[in-house]
Amino acid sequence: MTADRVVLGIESSCDETGVGLVRLAADGTVELLADAVASSVDEHARFGGVVPEIASRAHLAAMAPTMRRALDESGLELSDVDAIAVTAGPGLAGALMVGVAAAKAYAAALDVPLFGVNHLGGHVAVDTLEHGPLPERCLALLVSGGHTQLLLVEGIGEQITEIGSTIDDAAGEAYDKVARILDLPYPGGPPIDKQAKLGDPKAIAFPRGLTGPRDAKYDFSFSGLKTAVARWVETEQREGREIPVADVCASFQEAVADVLTAKAVRAARDLDVDTLVISGGVAANSRLSELAAQRCAEAGITLRVPRPRLCTDNGAMIAALGAHVLAAGAKPSPLDMPANPGLPVGTIVVQ
Repeated sequence: MTADRVVLGIESSCDETGVGLVRLAADGTVELLADAVASSVDEHARFGGVVPEIASRAHLAAMAPTMRRALDESGLELSDVDAIAVTAGPGLAGALMVGVAAAKAYAAALDVPLFGVNHLGGHVAVDTLEHGPLPERCLALLVSGGHTQLLLVEGIGEQITEIGSTIDDAAGEAYDKVARILDLPYPGGPPIDKQAKLGDPKAIAFPRGLTGPRDAKYDFSFSGLKTAVARWVETEQREGREIPVADVCASFQEAVADVLTAKAVRAARDLDVDTLVISGGVAANSRLSELAAQRCAEAGITLRVPRPRLCTDNGAMIAALGAHVLAAGAKPSPLDMPANPGLPVGTIVVQ
């Protein structure tokens, strides 16, 4: 590659419509030019979770305005785009189809290559926009409302291997469900984090799932923790006692952060990896980042966490991943590429 190239990224896997633009330099570095996001989270709040049909319709309404905002922010025109990347999966089927259809139309109209990329790989690639190139081997902990996974990354645009995942609820999903139990707003992450700062993390001994000697070392389980919180609250209410919301939040959050960070650091040590990237919406959680920093420092591991705006779903992360696969010389995706709600993390680019 001898000249800079502009990559446009489109994200629509859940309830955020994201459009990002990055510049891939001749030396392989990636620079963020624009990051525009439209969220439909308020439309889902009264249901306590994302409603797929509402999300799909919101993407349809938001796609063109979000595209225009991204272009205005970057100072570019569509004619300046050299390649387009779009989330092909995993995600909600209808939501993915909106983004994929838009990306196909733009790619065909501009006559530029299209790359259908993996949403999870995007969460790893976005860190390069904040902290520069990653080492050849690193570990990524992805923590969001839909995903909780440990990934071994051996080249962002080339090989990502899942070494651990949740067997039931994702961590962010558990936050949403516990928030609902405590009558806190949706999404549950921010209000629980806020309440936890006022409470005692040792007040209630909530369980740490899959941490026994015979359990899978790198897998996660948060369903039992969520149920334990529900049963504890029900018992207190039945006995006529007032629920100490701050203590429940602090104790629940401590259990989540403890398991996530302990397993991530263990995996990094076992795999002889010296860099850990934490991304996804839950990466913005204050206790998770605090405990991760402490444990990584003790283990001699470099911790990288993108700023909160880049941790949540956005188009910039998809553009960044698109830039990396372009730099790696990946073959473009065909224009008849389908959206794949169950796209495995090992498939970085749909061929």
